[in-house]
Amino acid sequence: MDHSKAPEFDTSQPLQSGLAVTRTILLSPKSFFTNFSAAGPLKEPALFVVFVSAVSAILRLALVFIFSTGSFGEALISVLEAVAFVAISPVIVAALAGVYLLSLRAFVQKTATFQEAFRLLAHAYAAMILFWIPVVQAFAFTYAFLVLAVLGIQGVYKTSATTALVTAFVGYVPAGILFVALQLIVTGLAFGPSA
Repeated sequence: MDHSKAPEFDTSQPLQSGLAVTRTILLSPKSFFTNFSAAGPLKEPALFVVFVSAVSAILRLALVFIFSTGSFGEALISVLEAVAFVAISPVIVAALAGVYLLSLRAFVQKTATFQEAFRLLAHAYAAMILFWIPVVQAFAFTYAFLVLAVLGIQGVYKTSATTALVTAFVGYVPAGILFVALQLIVTGLAFGPSA
């Protein structure tokens, strides 16, 4: 078993470290979370969330610009949506961390902290790098906040797979409802009736 420390986002090398962390999480998630320390600063994980969101937003904008037949105004709206997505992504992860924290405290460890939950979910957020692909969005969300959350909880808190699954699922359900609600709101704003 590899006992090396899991890679972390480094602000001095954002592109290189961001890609390294993302690659490790996506290709070796169990190893990553087994060697991951939930204790640590919040700044780098929050910036990692911004990095993942920015890469996904840039790729999504490229798709929009390649396949769009819309006007300049529609392109501008797409750019503003991308900027908003990047800007609020750490806030969304923080809100989800609050939900998962309640589940962690109920099923795993009474002393679990918000900082631990945020760091764990910020790294699970690596799967959202696939969020730019329209058909894959829901799968990326589920992979990030259910599958990777299970591996993270199991690796960090050394729980059984069943306990990790129950804990992650209890956090995932409200997160999933929020995700669907946000999708419906965004779709309604983008494609709603025009005046």
